[in-house]
Amino acid sequence: MSLGQQLAPHLPLLRRYARALTGSQAEGDRYVRAALEAIVAAPDQFPREVDPRLGLYRTFQAIWQSTHLEEEDAVADAANENEAIARKRLARLTPLSRQALLLTTVEGFSIEDAGYLIEEDAGQVQKLVGEAVAEIERQTRTRVMIIEDEPLIAMDLEQIVRDLGHEVTGVAVTRDEAVALAMEDRPGLVLADIQLADDSSGIDAVKDILAEFSVPVIFITAFPERLLTGERPEPTFLITKPFQRETVKTTISQALFFDQATVPA
Repeated sequence: MSLGQQLAPHLPLLRRYARALTGSQAEGDRYVRAALEAIVAAPDQFPREVDPRLGLYRTFQAIWQSTHLEEEDAVADAANENEAIARKRLARLTPLSRQALLLTTVEGFSIEDAGYLIEEDAGQVQKLVGEAVAEIERQTRTRVMIIEDEPLIAMDLEQIVRDLGHEVTGVAVTRDEAVALAMEDRPGLVLADIQLADDSSGIDAVKDILAEFSVPVIFITAFPERLLTGERPEPTFLITKPFQRETVKTTISQALFFDQATVPA
């Protein structure tokens, strides 16, 4: 099997990580392309001593660590207001902490593998994750609407949201109900399942809501690879079913991290 064939199954998940790290589909995909170009340019330098996914993420990490520091210098020149907000928050939270948090809680790497990826020992990784959780949770509070037709999953999501200190505006189980709820009580964040009770789509519900006002959205699906092809506008934040509570908490905090409405005073 060629190296390209070994890496192909892992690209959708790398796109998810890159987008969560940057808060942008376009920016995240740009880093993924750069990593792939580096592999094509020097295949002999690809880490062969580890499994292909680890090697792929390690190459991506090298690209991110070597280039994002230069972008931090451009904070004052950021023309986009949301980008400026994100940059301000990045200044408060070390990028290495955010990487450790995302790699372990969203991407599912072990503490040891995350240490390999960010070149830190296991103890330091655990410390970084703790710092990231504490800092992000101090910065972000909002009101959350849940679009989910499975009662047990909806209850679990509600509890997670409340544990983070957020308020739940309501739970919708169909497209029409979701749009009506959003118009009645505008949320600061939407958690949306893809397939809803009446065979309607959570994606369509979100499109209807976004046509009325801007709000960060996290999609929840059992098939993330279908939404992470890089070929069209896609979710920046995506949770895979079945999910872990810590994954949901981290993704919520990350989505709010880049949102204008949750800028700390």
